[in-house]
Amino acid sequence: MQAVLSRCVPDIGSVATVLLAGGRGTRLHELTEAEAKPAIHFAGSHRIVDFAMANIVRSGLQRLLVATQFAPHTLAAHIPLHWGSHFSPGSLLVRDGRDAYRGTADAVRRNWPVLVESGAEEILVLAADHVYAMDYAQLIQAHRAARAEVTVAVDVVPQAEAREFGVMQADRSGRIVSFREKPADPPAIIGEPGFSMASMGVYVFSRCWLDAALADDDALDFGHHLIPRAVADGVAMAYRLPASPETGRAYWRDVGTLDALRLTQLDFAEALPVPLPDAADAHSWRFGRDSVLMPGASVSRFVRLARAIVSPGAHLPPGLVVGEDPVEDRRWFRRTEGGTVLVTPAMLQRRAQLRPRKTLVALRSVSPTALGARLRPALDNPNA
Repeated sequence: MQAVLSRCVPDIGSVATVLLAGGRGTRLHELTEAEAKPAIHFAGSHRIVDFAMANIVRSGLQRLLVATQFAPHTLAAHIPLHWGSHFSPGSLLVRDGRDAYRGTADAVRRNWPVLVESGAEEILVLAADHVYAMDYAQLIQAHRAARAEVTVAVDVVPQAEAREFGVMQADRSGRIVSFREKPADPPAIIGEPGFSMASMGVYVFSRCWLDAALADDDALDFGHHLIPRAVADGVAMAYRLPASPETGRAYWRDVGTLDALRLTQLDFAEALPVPLPDAADAHSWRFGRDSVLMPGASVSRFVRLARAIVSPGAHLPPGLVVGEDPVEDRRWFRRTEGGTVLVTPAMLQRRAQLRPRKTLVALRSVSPTALGARLRPALDNPNA
C-alpha cells in the first residue's frame, strides 16, 4: 500500500510557495481603508487569507514566503501566530513589501534570491484573497505530468460573469491557446458555450522558465505580462478546479466586492460549500435578513437589518433600520447597486451627529403646544 501512495502523491519537497497578500481591495471601500483585503474577517473570526493558508497546510507544502504590501501589520501578526506551528523554523517567511512592488510578478522578482536559495525546482504562486478549497499537490502533479512550464488553475464561471477575471481558452489537451485579462467580451470555453474559464490566481512555474521571464524588468504582473507570454510560447496548461466530493461541484469565489463578500459568507450559513479553516464561531456572525456582523460589532434592541455588512467596532443604536429604505440607507451608509449596505463606526457617528441637529433646527420656531405633536411621531418611531 505504501508503494501505491508514493506513486499517487507527488513529492512536493522541491516546491516553494509564494503567497501574494499585499492587495488593498479598493472595491471593498471603507473595509480596506486600513486593512489589506486578505486580512478582512470572513464568517466570524476567520480571515480571508486563512482559506489559502489552510489549503497550503493540507497540501503538505513545507516552504512558504508571504509577500505583503498594503497595511501589512495584521497579516504579519496573524499568519505566524495561527499558522506558524505547521512549518519548521525558518520555512515560513513574511516579507514586508510596502512601497516596493510594482505588480504581482514584481513581488516575486524582488524575493527571487530567497526562492533560489531554497533550491526549489517549481514555484507555486497563490493569491491570498479568494475563498476556496484546493489540493495543490494534485495541481503540481498535473503540472509535472503535462511537462508544462506554466500551469494556471481555472474555475468555470458563467460567461456573463467572467469580465472581472483573466479568461482563457484551451484545446483538448489542456494547452492554453488564448488569454485575456478582464475582457469586456469574455470568450466561451471551446465546446462549452455560455461558460468561460477564469484564472484563479493560482500558478505553478518551472523555476528556470520563471527565472528567464522575470529577467525582463517590464514584466510586472502575472495576468498582464507573464501568462500572456507563456501562452504565446505555447508552454502554458490549464488545470480545472476539481469538484468537491461532498457537494459534487467546484467552489471558488473572489470576494472583491461588498456584494460578493456578503453573499459568499451567507453560503456558509446553512451548509459549508468548502471547509472553514476551523470550526470556531461558524454561525455567530449572521444576523437579521441576509446580514453579516463582523467581529467587534454589536446590536441594540429593536434593530432591523436586511442585506447589510456591519464592520468591526460598529455599535448599532436602538431602533436602527438598515436595508429597507434605499434613500435612507444612502443618506448615512454605503449601499451598492446590488443592495448590500455597509455600516461602519464613522458612518454611525456622522448619523448620530447630524440627525439631532437637524431636528433641533426644525423645532426652534415651534410653539410649546405644537412641539408635543411634532415629537410624538419621533418617539413612536425612533428610526424616523
